[in-house]
Amino acid sequence: MGGALLVTASLLTATSYAQTVPVPKPAPKGRDGGSADTPKGPATTGATQAPPNPIIPDPRRNVPSNIFQTFDATQKAQAAKASAYLSSMQTLVGNFVQVGPDGNKTQGDFYIQKPGKMRVEYDPPNPIDIIADGSSLVVRDRKLATQDVYPLSQTPLRFLLSDRIDLMKDTNVIGVTADDMFVSVTIEEKQALVGTSRLLLMFGAKDGQLKQWTVTDPQGYDTTFAVYNLDSTKKLDPGMFKIDFTNYSVPPG
Repeated sequence: MGGALLVTASLLTATSYAQTVPVPKPAPKGRDGGSADTPKGPATTGATQAPPNPIIPDPRRNVPSNIFQTFDATQKAQAAKASAYLSSMQTLVGNFVQVGPDGNKTQGDFYIQKPGKMRVEYDPPNPIDIIADGSSLVVRDRKLATQDVYPLSQTPLRFLLSDRIDLMKDTNVIGVTADDMFVSVTIEEKQALVGTSRLLLMFGAKDGQLKQWTVTDPQGYDTTFAVYNLDSTKKLDPGMFKIDFTNYSVPPG
């Protein structure tokens, strides 16, 4: 279980904090009437796709950035197109394949409701869920009934969950590259107490859709999250994004 939490925590690169546990109450209901803690495979439009093979970035790419980095007109246009796509996307549902720093693959479903809300459910036997409610984000262990809590503002996932975003203005973009398959935008973030982390966003060169992202933690370890069977038309139950501090406690320490 420690390995699963390590992989998931590397998506966050923030420090958890304790929360007070209130009087018990029923768990929130999922979007289709079931428990929000019961994994539900997202419905998709069109033909169902097979799980993709995530593109694992070359670890040698993690070199110090040039503080005088400049971008040509083509790169700025590519970043602007990615920004427009992220800003227009208000809801996104799909499946994912995650590759952790150790090379192990896990799969599951994810749900995004902007601004700031996300739910990630890993397929059994992995008991981990990730839930963002707009201000906080938790990494939950359903088996142990515990969860680690992070400020959403200190995690790189906030860029994906922003209502509107201009990557060139609102983030520290250090790289924009393109080939026949992908347009890639790399964001770097430096935090005094945490260190330097990076977020690599990859979009389809032809359809402009989000294909995967890779988070590099301050220790240089990568976690890649490839998405597929995307649907941006689903209406999601707000209860999916409520953080349960009743049935899931915060571990001491």
